Amino acid sequence: MNPQFDILFLGHFAVDHNIVDGRVEIASGGGVYYGGIAAARLGARVGVVTRLRAEDFSRLDDFRQAGVEVFATAAPATSGIENTYSSANMERRVCKPLAFAGAIQAREVPDVAAHIYAVTPIIAGEVDLPLLKLLAARARKVPGTSESARHLSQPGVALDVQGFVRVRVGDELLFRPWADRVEGLAQVTYLKVDRAEAEALTGETDLVRAAAKLAAYGPREIVLTQSSGVTVYADGQTHFAPFTPSSLAGRTGRGDTCFATYLAKRLVASPEEACRWAGVVTTLKQEQPGPWRGM
Repeated sequence: MNPQFDILFLGHFAVDHNIVDGRVEIASGGGVYYGGIAAARLGARVGVVTRLRAEDFSRLDDFRQAGVEVFATAAPATSGIENTYSSANMERRVCKPLAFAGAIQAREVPDVAAHIYAVTPIIAGEVDLPLLKLLAARARKVPGTSESARHLSQPGVALDVQGFVRVRVGDELLFRPWADRVEGLAQVTYLKVDRAEAEALTGETDLVRAAAKLAAYGPREIVLTQSSGVTVYADGQTHFAPFTPSSLAGRTGRGDTCFATYLAKRLVASPEEACRWAGVVTTLKQEQPGPWRGM
């Protein structure tokens, strides 16, 4: 069966409080939001599976305007994070959880095929290991590159690891080890980590060595982000593309945009070219708040 979606994103839609120099802006957010819209604008057929309170469903119109199909479940709360910045240094932020919409259940995932199932949670607990395994099993039923001329990439699960290591502890978000890391990463084809996560997971400060260690767990391609740019490790080769924004007004959502851009372009391009696209689109995104909506 050919996939209905190129990429099906799973994770919480968020309503965030972004605070810069004491001024509060309430804004839509989350990996599915920044990532889903960017991937759709790059031409991918995109679906989103999410949870949020019914009163916030009107915020999902942004997806529909971008051509994204949404599968939303009503929840008691809408997840959100308070991101506090200083305009003098938008690179550093303090993040606090505001609310949590609860775990996505297997019954909430539509019975549709996708070439890539992109798990992009903002907080640990949104997606559990059994659901990750279910998605990996679905991906194995999707025709591979030899059977599907539309895609150059392999079908599989893409995972932003922050959704398994970024844990709510009181009014803080703290990094905690992923207890099921070995079994979990074995389900993953495309893995996204930032520099801090890569070091914590592998003990390596060198990104290439960290990527090689992560690839040994099973992921075929590793996307590593840091303030200066994106590094991709694929088939034993390393590619880098810089971020060169003129401002950081749109800093929130940087990693989500980068990973989604890589996945969307990887459908039709090599890892090297997809990496270059990720660098360009992420640069543009950082200059404007909200999701990247096209050149």
